[in-house]
Amino acid sequence: MGEPPVFELDHVGFAYEDSGPALCDVSLAITRGERVAVLGANGSGKSTLLRLLDGLVFPATGCVRAFGETLSERALRDEAQARRFRRRVGLVFQNADAQLFSTSVREEIAFGPLQLGLDREQVATRVADVAGMLGLDGLLERPPFRLSGGEKKKVALASVLVVNPEVILLDEPTAGLDPRTQGWLLDLLAELHRLGKTLVSATNELDLVPAFADRVVVLDESHALAADGPAGEILADGDLLRRVNVIHEHAHRHGGTWHLHSHFHGGEHEHEH
Repeated sequence: MGEPPVFELDHVGFAYEDSGPALCDVSLAITRGERVAVLGANGSGKSTLLRLLDGLVFPATGCVRAFGETLSERALRDEAQARRFRRRVGLVFQNADAQLFSTSVREEIAFGPLQLGLDREQVATRVADVAGMLGLDGLLERPPFRLSGGEKKKVALASVLVVNPEVILLDEPTAGLDPRTQGWLLDLLAELHRLGKTLVSATNELDLVPAFADRVVVLDESHALAADGPAGEILADGDLLRRVNVIHEHAHRHGGTWHLHSHFHGGEHEHEH
């Protein structure tokens, strides 16, 4: 038998108590080394899917398997099993402020490996290495809450990369970043993929998807799987993207003729009339 998928979702459903269904009957598999983008309108379930893959929430129906083993609340109660999983999978939140809580950047980066039982000398070496890689050397004694948005994103990434996980989950990785930091992040993701990491990114930035994903999974507004295929094919399917409310059309009058133009929902845009 070959290697099992990194993740396998089998008819997974999930609902929040206060807001109803978030995912409905989703089945898919992600194999080692893939670069996958998850697209969908706001509220379609993209972030929930990442939280399921990270073992932060668990399905109400169906089953999630990670590395061939069932990923469940019961399984992660076993400390040894939980540590094995946390060493292999890391999640970078959309909002870095929701992820950062320590009093210094150094402590923030060191927290994860210390919780996983690495000795302090090894942790100190890893912190220095990842800080150097991400250009955080001069910020190690600074409190995270005093950093810029781009710096906070780098610290959040560092807190995941310091564990050297096999799989990196990213929720809206480029959101709110200036062009220079955005370019830096895309280069970093390309390098991580070259090193064999599996990358799963939830995003609304359709124009950037080809830079960090080869495969696209699309969720619709009923929280179900609408499409799954090569990035080029999915991004070229305007009918699909309009149907799931990822792009929309505006009518523009040019002379005596009305034309329809598609626009992404990934950010603010302006229209000339």
